[in-house]
Amino acid sequence: MKRSKGKFSKRTRLLRKRARKGTLPMRRLLSSFSIGDKVCINLAPSQEGLPHPRYRGRHGIIVSMRGKAYMVEVKVGNSKKKIIIPGLHLKK
Repeated sequence: MKRSKGKFSKRTRLLRKRARKGTLPMRRLLSSFSIGDKVCINLAPSQEGLPHPRYRGRHGIIVSMRGKAYMVEVKVGNSKKKIIIPGLHLKK
């Protein structure tokens, strides 16, 4: 049978090392950003609102808020993508 190469393939291996270190610090869970801040997309082990792995390590600018999440504009090639990501997966 051919191996699946879906959205979550290899995801557990990427997040496993971080999950082993312990829980996330409270500072990161409660972090807030303002519009215009430059942020890095840094995946946390929780799977709530996890962005696609292709955006891992990318930098972007916060455009707006959507509830408790942020809309981040990321440059991919020659185009700009807008992604909705919870603050848990963002880092200044």
